[in-house]
Amino acid sequence: MQFHLEGFRPGDPAIAVPAEHAPATDGLPAEVDVLVVGCGPAGLTLAAQLSQFPDITTRIVEQKTGRLVLGQADGIACRTMEMFHAFGFSERVLKEAYWVNETTFWEPDPDQPGTIVRGRRIIDTEDGLSEFPHVILNQARVHDFLLDVMRQSPTRLEPDYACRVVDLAVDRSNDHPVTVTIERGGDPVEVMTVRARHVVGCDGARSAVRRLMGRTLDGDSANRAWGVMDVLAVTDFPDIRLKSTIHSTDEGNLLVIPREGGHLVRLYVELDELDEGERIRSRDLTSDHLVAAAQRILHPYELAVHEIAWWSVYEIGQRLCDRFDDVPDDDRDGLLPHVFIAGDACHTHSPKAGQGMNVSMRDTFNLGWKLAAVLRGQSPPELLHTYSTERHAVAQELIDFDREFARMFSAPPRAAASDGDARGDGGQEPGDGVDPADFQRYFVKKGRFTAGTETHYAPSAITAAAPAQHLARGFVVGMRFHSAPVVRLADAKPVHLGHVVEADGRWRVIVFADDQDPTGPTSGIPTLCDFLAHDPLSPVLRATPAGSDPDAVIDVRAVFQQGHRELALDRMPPFLLPRKGRYGLQDYEKMFCPDPAADVFDLRDIDRGGCIVVVRPDQHVATVLALDDHAGLTAFFADVLLDAA
Repeated sequence: MQFHLEGFRPGDPAIAVPAEHAPATDGLPAEVDVLVVGCGPAGLTLAAQLSQFPDITTRIVEQKTGRLVLGQADGIACRTMEMFHAFGFSERVLKEAYWVNETTFWEPDPDQPGTIVRGRRIIDTEDGLSEFPHVILNQARVHDFLLDVMRQSPTRLEPDYACRVVDLAVDRSNDHPVTVTIERGGDPVEVMTVRARHVVGCDGARSAVRRLMGRTLDGDSANRAWGVMDVLAVTDFPDIRLKSTIHSTDEGNLLVIPREGGHLVRLYVELDELDEGERIRSRDLTSDHLVAAAQRILHPYELAVHEIAWWSVYEIGQRLCDRFDDVPDDDRDGLLPHVFIAGDACHTHSPKAGQGMNVSMRDTFNLGWKLAAVLRGQSPPELLHTYSTERHAVAQELIDFDREFARMFSAPPRAAASDGDARGDGGQEPGDGVDPADFQRYFVKKGRFTAGTETHYAPSAITAAAPAQHLARGFVVGMRFHSAPVVRLADAKPVHLGHVVEADGRWRVIVFADDQDPTGPTSGIPTLCDFLAHDPLSPVLRATPAGSDPDAVIDVRAVFQQGHRELALDRMPPFLLPRKGRYGLQDYEKMFCPDPAADVFDLRDIDRGGCIVVVRPDQHVATVLALDDHAGLTAFFADVLLDAA
């Protein structure tokens, strides 16, 4: 973390200096750049990102009367933790959260079918997948952390509560084309009109924004009911502090999710199958029903529930919108999007795989930097088309996964088929149930998907086809930049390379040096630095506004092959020691060397001849280029960033 750049300032460095000309945040103005609807995880992620830009007028409204106190979602995937680090609060999450280190699978005891027995115990997340673990933390705490990011930002952004969107209209001939009518609760109710350049509906499965823009959630009808409760209980079940899936013979299935604090535990309890067209509310279920069902499933173990902190019942159904913006499919080339939807507003599914909050936040992490780049004049507005294209593909993959995961989780257990026995259990057809071992294998197979690290964006203007992928096989173009340990040259500090990609809207160019002395004439580093610093075709020069710091738009870092004690800092190219801020202070944090215990070149299969890895502001790899491919670097950014002049 860097601070004091504009002069010494005591106090908490996480609290930014208020912007001199930031728009007022008391009340809704008549015109805004971005209006975010909904203070759920998706909406707060977007607002937190946009709050860092004082030149963008952002407001977020919420129908509820105040902040969330007790949340529904709780699973935080490894990839989401990487994103939280970009916002600066991953350490707070790690301190409070339950860490999911192992998962156990319970199934009917073949010798006593009315009881359960542990079948398998596995590592929850494969080694080396991320520097962060899979954790469990109340959604309300995640909201608190994002609200803190907003409050401490240069704009000091706060939500406007008790605000309900009742109408929305788009007139693309207007500079602020989206007109939103809002009712603010009170006595009497206040009706307000806000005009926005862009509106983002993060207002849940019953989204008013989605309805007003004329889109629908389409998919499977609900046919399975589940209950969920957070309890303080006494039990002799040995895996109550491990994530556990439990399949019983006749009493249904249960998912155990330990919660933060050492005592609280979440139980997902399978309930009866619904009749066609039936809704769960017609069953008049109570928390006592959930407790009794959990006790039956856990037999022969005892479960005494002393307090229920929260409970609910829900229906499983997988639904998806055809697009996540307001552009009709047949007008994509002629119209630009101005209204977007994210999270549950455009995709819904079961909560048992822990994907809802994670995918929703990554929706708006994808959208936020794109809105900022367009509104600040850094990128062409066509960039906004990529949001729906990229995130719809991810949501479709999630729906497909969740449909199979929910089916296997809810199916009754059956014995594995033996050789020559197609039925496998002497009575049931294989389709009548699921072999617990098959479910366990599916869980392991999809581990990278549920961790969030398998997202792979297709080639586009911001994700190149990467003919030079062989130069950095561990940084797959279209996938997230997989961090690795390195040592910072200037101060010998061990750090993670991926942590330089913060949620600040900047592109990163990570230069992996060749094996020559980076200060000598045979190395490609001095030549590349000279090109970036002085050549008129340099994307850094083209995209950086006059008077801005040299890394304001494109942040260039270098990773050398030599150890940090083998290199002389004062002999490095000046471009890698840029002067910034009003005093022209030198930035000493642009250069890194391999960690002696884990060489990044070996970990990520990087060619020893060097290469260039371009990373998007949302931490996804945009392209891989040869170290001397200056023209390729220019060509890539020519389609992505506008000339600052």
